[in-house]
Amino acid sequence: MAAPKSAEDILVTELKEIYSAEKQLARMIPKVVKNISSERLRELLEERRDQGTSLMEDIEAALDELDASKSRPKNVAAEGLIEDVNEHIESIDDDRMLDAVLLASMQKIEHYCIAAWGTAAALGRLLENKNVTQSMERALEEGKRLDEELTALAAEEINPAMLEGEEAEEEEEEEEKEKPRARGRRVKT
Repeated sequence: MAAPKSAEDILVTELKEIYSAEKQLARMIPKVVKNISSERLRELLEERRDQGTSLMEDIEAALDELDASKSRPKNVAAEGLIEDVNEHIESIDDDRMLDAVLLASMQKIEHYCIAAWGTAAALGRLLENKNVTQSMERALEEGKRLDEELTALAAEEINPAMLEGEEAEEEEEEEEKEKPRARGRRVKT
């Protein structure tokens, strides 16, 4: 990639990186959704996928407007965050634990996206590019709302369910420990 020579070059680079991240997310979200047991989390991620599709369309239009090449190198930061999600899916068997870890992972990705959208919005304002500014500000607003909803879902449903599962497992383990002792006792008649 050529070194940027202007603020517009930096904006184009940011838009291409955002586009790559959104494209990677669009491919990853269906896999995540299949592995989630929480219906609400599934709904939020499907909404996020739809928002990403709309954002990619906005970015394509912005790149056309900026007369920028369509070559889009892979966003390695997003790739790393997504690889982390895939590793969790492969290694965690307990649905309650997986929901909690995937929700946290999606928030990490969303925070990365919020930072990227904020940078692109600021550059759009600087360059007086109304279309870029509006689409990035809309993405920021949607991203912040999603982050708040994910935080509330974690606090109210996902994380408590994870703890309830741990408590139930501990009770089962205690019951198992008690069973051999009960079998060993003889009752006198």
